[in-house]
Amino acid sequence: MTATLSSTKARAALRTSARFSAELLLIFAMLAVTLWLLGRMWSVVWPLVVGLLLTTLTWPLARFLRRHGWKPALAASAVTVLFLLVALGVVALIAVPVASQSGELTDGVVDGIQKLREWASGPPLNVGDDEITKAMDSAVARAQDGLGSMVTTVITGVSTIVNGVVTAVLALFLMFFFLKDGPRFLPWLARQLPGRLATDIPTVASRGWTTLGAFVRSQAAVGLLDAVLIGVGLWVVGVPLVLPLAVLTFVSAFVPIIGALFAGFVAVLIALVSNGLTDALIVLAIIIVVQQLEGNVFQPMIQSRGLGLHAAVILLAVTLGGSLAGIVGSLLAVPIAALVSVVWNYVREQLSEPPQEPVTEG
Repeated sequence: MTATLSSTKARAALRTSARFSAELLLIFAMLAVTLWLLGRMWSVVWPLVVGLLLTTLTWPLARFLRRHGWKPALAASAVTVLFLLVALGVVALIAVPVASQSGELTDGVVDGIQKLREWASGPPLNVGDDEITKAMDSAVARAQDGLGSMVTTVITGVSTIVNGVVTAVLALFLMFFFLKDGPRFLPWLARQLPGRLATDIPTVASRGWTTLGAFVRSQAAVGLLDAVLIGVGLWVVGVPLVLPLAVLTFVSAFVPIIGALFAGFVAVLIALVSNGLTDALIVLAIIIVVQQLEGNVFQPMIQSRGLGLHAAVILLAVTLGGSLAGIVGSLLAVPIAALVSVVWNYVREQLSEPPQEPVTEG
């Protein structure tokens, strides 16, 4: 006998689906409004985020000094000055070698263009010098025609640099205050919130802080290993600018997956321009081997107790963040995904039923 659908159960299921859809739409609307507000306040939010990331990186040293009798203000000042000196040293390690070897790189680029012209003039392309000259003249003419847009681009670039400097200064001051007064924030926050919020929000904030610190420190450790191994490989091959490339590798490690690809591309490009195709292929092989060691050995070992995110989740988060907000989105994608995971796990804990003890018969 064929079973018939129950109209009562169908209406109940439809009402449940409609209610669930309406609640989901409200949640999405709330998220959209939140993101819109963050976008409007980005000039304040971005320095705050950078300051928090820097604080998670420098907090272990500040905590060590505080535990050994240093006053909070003195420990925060010492750590901030030390961080500033290290940052300036990193910039010098990149800028000075690049400036001293810029002439060699320029000559290498010119030689590479000349070799490309010679290759293009032979078979199978057989492009003559006249055609190449016409193409170059056309490119120069287009550049002259687009001089106005170039000036606009330069002005935009200068504005971006100024905003970056302002953001860095604000983040540095915020880092100092976080290092100085950070431990007092959660008790203060608990006193301002009513009811269960006084417990829930400080707990989630504490777990999020622990997760954020694990992310920053693990990425720093992985980036240091990558920088040392790739730097040694570049030095053995004889590629110029070894130290700046190693520093770039370390800094790029804070943008998972995409950062490694960018640093590797720059290293291979410089090897190709300065040393030729053979050394560029050797550098490419070195980078691939190191990246495989990182993905299969270093990162699982270092981050095994940190984020608790699958590699596929990290890849999707970085891709989504990059498509939504460019480099900044790629940088913040993994920490945000980890914080969302923290909130989700806490909500699951609160909604889970306590395990029932088995009933024993007397």
